Amino acid sequence: MLRKSLILLAFAATPALAEEVVDGPGPNLVIEVSGKANGTVVIDMADHVAPNHVAQMVALAKSGAYDGVVFHRVIDGFMAQTGDVSNGKAGGDLSMAGTGGSDLPDLTAEFSDLAFARGVVGMARAQDPDSANSQFFIMFDQGDFLNGQYTVVGKVISGMDVVDAIQRGEPPETPDVMTKVTVQE
Repeated sequence: MLRKSLILLAFAATPALAEEVVDGPGPNLVIEVSGKANGTVVIDMADHVAPNHVAQMVALAKSGAYDGVVFHRVIDGFMAQTGDVSNGKAGGDLSMAGTGGSDLPDLTAEFSDLAFARGVVGMARAQDPDSANSQFFIMFDQGDFLNGQYTVVGKVISGMDVVDAIQRGEPPETPDVMTKVTVQE
């Protein structure tokens, strides 16, 4: 099934939301990035906020599905998107990157009152709120128009400088790669 990349819907009014993701008891996703950006990004996963989304991302990371996946959509001042495990592998044909997911089922939205601030990680989805699967994005800056419309799954706690260095483009000319993604519990 084809999935559209992150579809952004701007709303005239957004509710007053929490300004930061509160650190929770969740596991950490550790992402080794190579390319223009080189280094390690650590994401504190918000399993207390989005338990089903976090469980699916952890399962994908543990299975190695995220290893070798590119950042296929990177918009300056907005976000870096990755996680297309079916169409986004480095070294392959990336013409369909951003349209796929995994063999696992799509997820029911787990919206919260957490704001999309710099470093917050959210799940990408198609127009259907219950279509998130494997793709996720990391915010470069505030994105209040996403609040309450996309599932927050965590926050970068280390390596935001690496995220900032990811090559921009839709798709980038030479995409950066998540070479290895592991889980620290």
